[in-house]
Amino acid sequence: MTVDREQVLRTAAALLSRKATATMDEVARAAGIGRATLHRHFAGRDALVRALEALGIQEFEAALDAARLDEDRAEDALRRLIAGVEPVAGLLSFLVTENQLFEGDQVNQGWARLDARVSALFRRGQESGEFRIDLTPAWLTEALYGLVGACAWAVQDGRVAGKDFHYMIVELLLGGARRSVEK
Repeated sequence: MTVDREQVLRTAAALLSRKATATMDEVARAAGIGRATLHRHFAGRDALVRALEALGIQEFEAALDAARLDEDRAEDALRRLIAGVEPVAGLLSFLVTENQLFEGDQVNQGWARLDARVSALFRRGQESGEFRIDLTPAWLTEALYGLVGACAWAVQDGRVAGKDFHYMIVELLLGGARRSVEK
């Protein structure tokens, strides 16, 4: 039987997004394969998480590309980005939490590249006068990630309706990020 590695990763992502503490045995069961088969593809949890990280980077980069961050107003691009990241919000939330367990000197260049793209969007919004200038683009980027993760968990736990994901993040983030016009 040929194992579809990407399907195993997507199954693991779905499981770990719902249950971050799932064991390798639980991942294997969810994927419909034996533990030995899972270990042939991923030597352990760290290897699985690293593979999921690569998938997360790929998915997030696709959402950034689809959002066309350099087009239209920065606020509109941000709205497109939030809508595009919604399908993988649980995986991204898991990876942010999981990556805090790894050593800080293992900075992944993929994440740095993605952070730079999101920060550039916020910087563009500041330069155009749409976003506040007293909050750094790096902080606005972290705030976006935090809201996406928190909303993904709240939806998963049933505390928030899935249909409200986009609205809640956009309104809270932009409510704090928008530059107000002084009268």
